[in-house]
Amino acid sequence: MKLREWCMVFITALAMVFPSCGDATQGTAQPSEPITVVHIGPVAPDIIGVTIKAGRVEHGQQVPYQKEKTDVVQKDNLDIAWVLRGGKRIGALVGDGSLIYTADRLVGEKLDTDLADRPETYTLKSAEDPGMVNGASPKAVFRKSKPTDLARGAGFEASLQHIVYLKLAAPLKAGKKYTLAFKSIGIPEQSFTYDPTAMRSEAVHVSHIGFRPDDPSKVAFLSLWMGSGNGVDFQNNKKFLLLEDKSGTKVFEGDVRLSKRASDVNEDAYNRNFNGVDVYMMDFSAFRTPGTYRVCAEGVGCSYAFEIAEDVWRKAFYVSVRGLYHQRSGIEIGPPFTTFKRPRNFYPGDGVKVYASKTTLMETSNGLSKSPEHGGAMLMAKRTREIVPDAWGGYCDAGDWDRRIQHLDAARLLLDLMYEFPSYFDKMSLNIPKSYAIAADVANEALWGVDFYKRLQMPDGGVRGGIETEDHPRYGETSWQQSHTVMAYAPDVWSTSLYAGVAAKAAFVMSKVDKKMSAQYEESAVRAMRWAEKEFKSHPSSFYPQEARDARNLAAAELFRATGAKEWHDLFLATTQLKNPDAPLRRHESYDHSEGAWVYYRTERPGMDMSVKRNCRNGLVTDAEERIMAQKKTGFRIAKSQWRPAFGGVFSTPDCIPVIRAHSITGDQRYLQAAVLSAQTGAGANPLNVSYTTGVGHVYPQNVFHYDSRITGQPCPPGITVEGPLDPEFVGGWKSPLHEAVGRFCYPNAREWPIIEDYWDVFWYAMMDEFTIFQTIGPNAYVWGYLAARK
Repeated sequence: MKLREWCMVFITALAMVFPSCGDATQGTAQPSEPITVVHIGPVAPDIIGVTIKAGRVEHGQQVPYQKEKTDVVQKDNLDIAWVLRGGKRIGALVGDGSLIYTADRLVGEKLDTDLADRPETYTLKSAEDPGMVNGASPKAVFRKSKPTDLARGAGFEASLQHIVYLKLAAPLKAGKKYTLAFKSIGIPEQSFTYDPTAMRSEAVHVSHIGFRPDDPSKVAFLSLWMGSGNGVDFQNNKKFLLLEDKSGTKVFEGDVRLSKRASDVNEDAYNRNFNGVDVYMMDFSAFRTPGTYRVCAEGVGCSYAFEIAEDVWRKAFYVSVRGLYHQRSGIEIGPPFTTFKRPRNFYPGDGVKVYASKTTLMETSNGLSKSPEHGGAMLMAKRTREIVPDAWGGYCDAGDWDRRIQHLDAARLLLDLMYEFPSYFDKMSLNIPKSYAIAADVANEALWGVDFYKRLQMPDGGVRGGIETEDHPRYGETSWQQSHTVMAYAPDVWSTSLYAGVAAKAAFVMSKVDKKMSAQYEESAVRAMRWAEKEFKSHPSSFYPQEARDARNLAAAELFRATGAKEWHDLFLATTQLKNPDAPLRRHESYDHSEGAWVYYRTERPGMDMSVKRNCRNGLVTDAEERIMAQKKTGFRIAKSQWRPAFGGVFSTPDCIPVIRAHSITGDQRYLQAAVLSAQTGAGANPLNVSYTTGVGHVYPQNVFHYDSRITGQPCPPGITVEGPLDPEFVGGWKSPLHEAVGRFCYPNAREWPIIEDYWDVFWYAMMDEFTIFQTIGPNAYVWGYLAARK
């Protein structure tokens, strides 16, 4: 997605959340739960980190509304019907008003941060350490605090995580037991035995997924930002150990090497440093023995445990790709396929009506337009009385229920996996309901995504861009309760061309599995492309946006590969710039032939232009080389384009498809190494030690912007990859209303936080905790799937 499109997403997210939430205030939590220490870990011999949990949010529930005489119902600018009782919001009415979604409630005691920041608040004692027998306070105390959840009522209230860093007068002694006492802040004494070879340190970061024995890159990272204490200096930490997790036996030893200095501001083309501190790397790529291990930086502490095993990527892929199943629309979700339960939604047989609109997706901000107006409003402006039949299926996207043509990117990637590794994925069960009597679950999931748009195809071949409601979900309503008008976009050349390309890919991939099914997709793809070509040829070539022209080129390549027909080959050659050997794979705001080039290079048909095929190969490899060059400049070895701003999944979703394709083309291990490196950040090898995909790893987001799970009180289903950390300057600025409203719970000031740590696990910050089918879930599953299946 281009920057302007992300800005539109951000604007609509603000409109959804901020106008009705009022000012963010910490308020006064109901004191039903004490402040607790959830972790104590070393970060240096003379610094320990103490993680403190203060408060918990009790989320609202849907219950029958028992009206009282004094109740007042007030509708806000988002048409939410808030119920005020005694002048206080108690919740919002749902649907016909028979149900109310009660207000969230913050419970638990609040940490007195003034006291928490004072050295005299803490006393460390040890009967085993002569220097600590009488107890001593730290020389200094540093802190960083952030929200862990938000309670929404008249405003925001937050539960908080505080990490205090105690800078000691002398180093701790290994093997000695210590007791930490807290004065006047309501925390009982905490005891621990100091052992940096056994204690987890938040300064040591490693992938929670682990590694295959033959992964060409196995690394961990060392870094720590202490908030008010800035960064920890690890330049004197020279060695690290790889320890067998249960026994603590050393199995490998290596050097700690500098990866990126905080002063280097070249991690992307915008002169950024994402980390705010020096980052060090610990490389144990040569180690291949299966087992469960932890990385220990000498004198610092250890990482979370991780596996080295043949099936680590396979298990991760299984969870990630099932995120698509959990977002399916139009069917019931639940046992025996998952423990997450959701009734059937948006199904015409249940009385849901989908109205045709004359608005196309391409002309809205949800498509290719720069218009700030929400797509739902534009759909409503040209809504007709026509009912679109059989308009069900696809995937609910993010925190709302839209299903747009961009979701076909996920289907395209899954079909690519099927083409690259048919025997591997033919045998892999995903525990999903089958739409077709074919063996491969991965193909079933891909075709689920394609068939929704196949049902939206018009008799003349045009394809609707998807389905949208008139506005974002009403507060407190689930997907099967939503009361907004539901509409389908009118066909346009962009949507139709995108569909034609993916349907042709489905025809090609399925041709070796089911000839009849393949022929149906081929007929649909050709019919779509002929409709699109009629539209393209009725206007000058520059009339349509670049993205539409790129989709045309890609569709022509896919149709040629599927059919071998000369007309599609001629169209591909007529619409590509890659006849010129000096032309780059993409040129900003002019064209992007990366997808078309990939398909054409992988095509084996008579009559191909071998010089163009060679140019495609060279362009794909050059693209991968540029990613590797950019990757080397990043502290955590993220393989993103240097021009991609730091938001929208940069730190949570591996942006390494170009290097994967180069590996597929060449077999060069450098590209596989780059892909494995890039896949580690979102899997837990980051300063927060968080896996950004639910159900994967030791720690993952708990408050994903996922309406159905939040309202029903269920955990978010597995396989949802969130957007993750962001640079606010690209999404409204540090003083944007939502960032400022949520960021005011942070200490130090949110503006001072490193970009890679600028993530708050709070439901209402959509730009961090939302997700998309085509930008996070689909690419994440593809990368992990490739790493699982590759030879």
